[in-house]
Amino acid sequence: MKQDVFDTENLDRLSCRYGMSRLQCRGPQRSLDGDYIAFVGGTETYGKLIDQPFPARVEHLVGMTCVNFGCVNAGVDAFVNDPTVMRACAQARMTVVQVMGANYLSNRFYSVHPRRNDRFLRASTVLQAIYPEVDFSNFTFTRHMLGDLLDKSADRFDIVVSELRAAWVARMRSLLGQIGPNAVLLWFSTETPDDTPWQERSALLSAEPLFVNATMIDALRPLVHDLVVVQPPRRGGPVGMRGMFFSAQQRQAVSELMGPSAHADATVALTQKLGALLGVTAT
Repeated sequence: MKQDVFDTENLDRLSCRYGMSRLQCRGPQRSLDGDYIAFVGGTETYGKLIDQPFPARVEHLVGMTCVNFGCVNAGVDAFVNDPTVMRACAQARMTVVQVMGANYLSNRFYSVHPRRNDRFLRASTVLQAIYPEVDFSNFTFTRHMLGDLLDKSADRFDIVVSELRAAWVARMRSLLGQIGPNAVLLWFSTETPDDTPWQERSALLSAEPLFVNATMIDALRPLVHDLVVVQPPRRGGPVGMRGMFFSAQQRQAVSELMGPSAHADATVALTQKLGALLGVTAT
């Protein structure tokens, strides 16, 4: 594969902040004056190592400013506790909320970093009681910690999954309540949005959005206009990485990201839905 020649630091510098928010969102910074569409999500919405993520592409087609509040490694907690972003979303003509994993939020069992929600901070006394043999000081990332808990006991791990799912639904209801009625959910994953048991998914703990199923999404449907499902095919190897900008050291990580073709799929689906909801014709 011919690796794209690009200054990857330029992509990193595209991050920006809005107002008093401490979130590093995808830039370039957009105006919050007038009509705009807001996009909330994690690494996929941010478009890591991609020149034109789907919010930028949608803007070109619908002819309305699109503000990308996507943040790398963010979950629901990063946004629901940020009044600047929540206020901006409430004032938007429409807000697209990516369905993010249930592992990326603080809950009764453990706490995550307030902005980098993939970072594990501490275990509660309840989780320590469930797993007394685990030294939680060994973990930096939530997925590493969860993998270790699963290895120790699948039965006890089910208790953890149930807690994460309940916390996710409650937190998403809070987020959508702050945004208001003009919201659309986006399922952007190679996984299928159904009720397949998490243990039976081929990706297991590497699945995204982790532990989220159709029943959980159905609980949110009264709060949103609709759910847009974008399920790109798995494209590993050079084909999946074509059009992405990365250094040799980033090659392994890049293989796990949504590539430009997946963002093109998301652009088509979202443009159709947003155009219909906002009464605009895509160009």
